[in-house]
Amino acid sequence: MAGSKIPPSPRVTMKDVAARAGVSQSTVSFVLNGMEDMRIGAETRRRVFEAVAELGYRPRGAGRPPSALRKRVIGFMLDEIATSPFAAISIDGAQEEARKHDALVEIVMTGGDPEYEAEALRKWAAEGVDGVIYGSILTRRATPPDMLGRHRAVLLNCYDGTGRYASVVPAERRGGETATWALLEQGHRKIAFIAGESWMDASGQRQEGFARAMRAAGLVIDPALMREGNFLPSGGRAATLSLMRSGPRPDAIFCANDLMAVGCYEALKELGERPGDTIAVMGYDDQEIAQHLSPALSTVVLPHREMGQWATSLLLQGKAEDPPAQERMECPLVLRASHHGPVRTDAPTRDPRPGAQI
Repeated sequence: MAGSKIPPSPRVTMKDVAARAGVSQSTVSFVLNGMEDMRIGAETRRRVFEAVAELGYRPRGAGRPPSALRKRVIGFMLDEIATSPFAAISIDGAQEEARKHDALVEIVMTGGDPEYEAEALRKWAAEGVDGVIYGSILTRRATPPDMLGRHRAVLLNCYDGTGRYASVVPAERRGGETATWALLEQGHRKIAFIAGESWMDASGQRQEGFARAMRAAGLVIDPALMREGNFLPSGGRAATLSLMRSGPRPDAIFCANDLMAVGCYEALKELGERPGDTIAVMGYDDQEIAQHLSPALSTVVLPHREMGQWATSLLLQGKAEDPPAQERMECPLVLRASHHGPVRTDAPTRDPRPGAQI
């Protein structure tokens, strides 16, 4: 019929290839992506390639511009995202840096499942991503999956014991030192410390920084002013009530994170105290709530945005370092109002040496 259009030939799909070869679509994908570590026999591989030739199959993306003209891609793998605001901040930092290089960030949340990690890393290897950021929600020593070795990789908020990979973590000890010196310079001497759970790297390192500053100021740490919390408001409240009801009265309370400082405020106000007036309070990690407390909480910033930027920049710059870079990123102090207290005139002079330690 005049003017009628000939319908286009249906596109040959991977499903068609799988049916012709008598295998699953996954097998076709693994064969065509050159996944040599999969246990696929030579006869199966031969049938797949014959089916591809017979059907004229062209994978999606065939005929795309050469890689030099395509967007660069960074894979960002995290064990958790929803349980902490810091994962989202790291992602934002990575995306900001990637945009500067006209690159994309592809994000995977694995829940720590090793099989899922391996699948994602195989996919990224087949696609030729420019690098992978392997991140942890908790600062810790990690055992990266074997498949990560196929990529240029950076560990974010974690590190491996061998130093095989570049890594970036917060300088927690230095942050603990800086926060303690802010209290010392206000004249506080009897400084209580509420730690987080002892198994966490961050808790121990912040406490080490506290101890460094106290020793540098010539002060003895009083065990009666030390408590263990749980990084939650409940732990901060319970520890504060314990501190205020037994032992020497502290001039200041350094909470190892802001959520415990929230509980600390609650306990102090129950007891008729005024944070930032009758007693000083210091937090750590600068969560959103810190600036909305009354008085606003003095604290220390965890540099997750900067860590995401640093990791992405390292991968996109394409520099190979030997040995790989092991970065401890500065945790800046944010002074608001809560670190004040009864005025003293005998504040110690800062020892310049601790600032050089990490």
